[in-house]
Amino acid sequence: MSSQSFSNENARNQTEVYAVHGADPEVLAYAMAKYSRSALSMRDSLAEISAQRAEQFLNTFYFQYGHRSIADLAHIAFAVERLSLLAAIVLVDEQRWDGQERSTRYQNFLKSGWYFPDFGQDSGSKTLYAETIGSLFAEYERTTAAVLAALEKRVTRPEAMKPEVFTRTLKARAFDVARYLLPLATNTSLGQIVNARTLETQVSRLLSHPVAEVRELGLKLREAATGPAWNVNGQAGAALMEKLAGNPALAEEAANLLTREVRTAPTLVKYAEANEYLMQTQVELAQAAQEMLCGVAIAEAPLVDLVERTETLEVELAATLLYGASHYPYRQIRDAVAAWPEARVNEVIELGLKHRGKHDELLRAFHAGAALRFDVLMDIGGFRDMHRHRRVTQILQGFTALHGYETPVAGDLGPEVNLLAEAGALADFQKSVEAAHAASAQIAAGTAPEAAQSAQYVLPLATRIRCLFKMDFAEAQYISELRSAAAGHFSYRRVAWEMYRALARQHPTLARHVRVTDFTKPIDLLQR
Repeated sequence: MSSQSFSNENARNQTEVYAVHGADPEVLAYAMAKYSRSALSMRDSLAEISAQRAEQFLNTFYFQYGHRSIADLAHIAFAVERLSLLAAIVLVDEQRWDGQERSTRYQNFLKSGWYFPDFGQDSGSKTLYAETIGSLFAEYERTTAAVLAALEKRVTRPEAMKPEVFTRTLKARAFDVARYLLPLATNTSLGQIVNARTLETQVSRLLSHPVAEVRELGLKLREAATGPAWNVNGQAGAALMEKLAGNPALAEEAANLLTREVRTAPTLVKYAEANEYLMQTQVELAQAAQEMLCGVAIAEAPLVDLVERTETLEVELAATLLYGASHYPYRQIRDAVAAWPEARVNEVIELGLKHRGKHDELLRAFHAGAALRFDVLMDIGGFRDMHRHRRVTQILQGFTALHGYETPVAGDLGPEVNLLAEAGALADFQKSVEAAHAASAQIAAGTAPEAAQSAQYVLPLATRIRCLFKMDFAEAQYISELRSAAAGHFSYRRVAWEMYRALARQHPTLARHVRVTDFTKPIDLLQR
């Protein structure tokens, strides 16, 4: 055969692209993985693959050979309903995660209900918990109505806007204020689409958590992935089979196609268990932080602190490990660690590594070296929106009342406008939040199982939480522009504005290219 004829026979100039629908997630993952081991097309691979063959393949290559990238190819959709806001924050704390949660802006959470922990024989804490949650919800309802009335007096409806649209828009702004009163016990719902590798890590992380609800959530996720999935076509398929009752063969064929049992990840997630590396390291780092920072008062810190890079990578790693296990500002810990002898710095790093098993990924704190580190102290409600930025490394501290709370004073009408005061709701708001913080401390000191964890549920979203965001310039630009926009919530709009201002102080030339919206200027409340 001539070289010319060989070239002509093997030329393939027509690229083919087609979407694939209807394959089980693990079967599809196997079919895609076969591209590296077979010349078959996707159509041919799927035609010959069964769920049993996929399981055999995955048992060999995923678990025995450790080819974890295969699990990236199996994507699974979950509905997670009636979980607390606290559990939701823990659940979505993944760097590879896609999903949506119920919005505190567009939905009234009075109908949601709330999570009730096990208080055992501690009837006093049980009663205080119920009373505190009930009080917060009652104040949430009163504040929503009062702020809506104040907005209706202040804002004039444009003639072109329908009354129902006007009211709905202002109600969303009222929810923006009232949501500060929602406790972490409030039930929410969310949908997530994750690949099987992320799911395995997520389940393991949840099973390792100190809060009982979160551990139970990990079990339910694993059961949902390995057990029968809800079939959106099941009801229609059953109806079709009834119509085909006179033709058993055809009815059986329809059943196999439309109502067969599908298990989305029966193989890839079945061995997910609590992570000893994570659990033991968290305990030891918390002890180390308490010992090494003993007697040191928590320093005051701004809303946003862009901590300039002056330390070595080793100091950054040690400081980040201690930051996540404490409630101190990053700058304060970084400066303290930078003054330590090298041996002491390395001792902290060793704590973060010594329990690591053969297949354990490094803790998130080891994602070090980013050029920009923003230490943010903000209300939990606003943080939940910032938490969605997955292209950054987030080191989240625990829930606590130590940092006080935010009051939704300025809003979107300018820093001189206090909507709560105009609505006559400021004093009651402050009283409710402070009573909840006092109740949390009392419950934590009780005798209930996991008393300290149960106490977190009564903390309202107004409570401040600290998180370290590490990123590059492109992500800082993106967050500053997106989150400062007029349609956003005033809490994270202020954070995005302060991120930009901090960036402008340290890198003025680069900051000129950020299209930020000035938070200090009033906006049109009817703009969505």
